[in-house]
Amino acid sequence: MSRLIFALLTFLLATPACAATDILVLPGGLHLEYYVSAPPGAAPSHILVGVQGYVRDANRTFDAAAAAGRADGHATDTVIVAPIFQVPADDAAKCSYPGVPEAAPGDALWKCGNWSGGAKASNGDVTSFQAMDLLLATLLQRYPSVQQITIAGFSAGGQYVQRYIGFSRPPSGLQSLRYVVADPSVFLYFDTWRPEPGAESCPGYNKWKFGTGDLPVYLGRDAAAARQTYAHANIAYLEGALDQGTSAAAAYALLEKKCPAALQGPYRLQRGQAYAVYDAQYLAHGAHKLTIIPGCAHSVTCVFPAPAAAAALFGG
Repeated sequence: MSRLIFALLTFLLATPACAATDILVLPGGLHLEYYVSAPPGAAPSHILVGVQGYVRDANRTFDAAAAAGRADGHATDTVIVAPIFQVPADDAAKCSYPGVPEAAPGDALWKCGNWSGGAKASNGDVTSFQAMDLLLATLLQRYPSVQQITIAGFSAGGQYVQRYIGFSRPPSGLQSLRYVVADPSVFLYFDTWRPEPGAESCPGYNKWKFGTGDLPVYLGRDAAAARQTYAHANIAYLEGALDQGTSAAAAYALLEKKCPAALQGPYRLQRGQAYAVYDAQYLAHGAHKLTIIPGCAHSVTCVFPAPAAAAALFGG
């Protein structure tokens, strides 16, 4: 049975509260599989796209986004979507999560970490940022009633979303596009300012993906244009109040620790707070808000459904 037929059958068997999978056909014929909560023919007003973390927990991210929708009264008017950025089988042991489908023949493939920086697929020319652009366009065609899309990433997904913003090419005709950057390990800076000293002893600290030096040509936009796009975007930052320190709850083992990251602060919470200050001073001048989520460490299932996160994810 083909995966496309299987996906269609999954839609027919799934209840509205369950995740089904569907396939986006990318340039070159490659596939991007994604979870989605509603079949064609639904008439939502909002789409919430959740972007997986480093372990590629697209199913857990989907569930956390769905729980957020239920908690804030958006179970029926919001479609939840979560793309799966696949990696080859020999890499999967390093970044896989239980229940997420394995890569199938024809899937676009990335490495465990490079999809979060907009890299080209290892088996094609499409980038992970272009894949998101195409996914948004496809979702708008599928659900023409949609007025608003929110793209929310947690952890490595937060890195992906924060980097994607400046280089995105969203479809025309969309009334509202919001981005939510939650608990990333590091941020993309648009100049040489950093909150911590030591840049002079850290060669390459401002190169992509920590800064905009040596931008890959395939991103298709220079640093000045990316900065302007970012500054004018609708962005919210979320940070777990307990996402700091060296504990397992703060996922310290997955925290980026090399000098370009250390220049941004000691832990995720402090890095997020420092970036919010930088954004307010040099980018959006207060238009991009940071919300600290009480009681949460490094957990998408805590941060996304929290009442304090609702305004970022759903507006208001």
